Amino acid sequence: LSAVPYIGNTLVQWIWGGFSVDNATLTRFFTFHFLLPFIIAAVTMIHLLFLHETGSNNPLGLSSNTDKIPFHPYFSYKDLLGFYILLLALTSLALFLPNVLGDPDNFTPANPMVTPPHIKPEWYFLFAYAILRSIPNKLGG
Repeated sequence: LSAVPYIGNTLVQWIWGGFSVDNATLTRFFTFHFLLPFIIAAVTMIHLLFLHETGSNNPLGLSSNTDKIPFHPYFSYKDLLGFYILLLALTSLALFLPNVLGDPDNFTPANPMVTPPHIKPEWYFLFAYAILRSIPNKLGG
């Protein structure tokens, strides 16, 4: 952003909230991160409102006067029914059978004196773990 002629450095300082990345930068990016979904939802609602008022344009220029089924009473209730069934299933699973989907290794009693042999990092750290395991010396890794 600082490569933009004339106003680049001013834009960078305005976005950062100072001359360097600091607490003001974190606050601004957190606020932007929090508000962005609401802004996207509002723009989507405005788009749907205008689409509902004017109708969709046909790129071929042909008028299609076919019988249309309105979305709201039919598909909205169908989606709400599916949402309630999913919510009921997830709530009953969480309340009545909370340990069904748990990892079996989480149910073994902990021994603070022994590190379990099955511990390994997540898949995105396996390359670094393999590099560390390939060095046999304790001083080297």
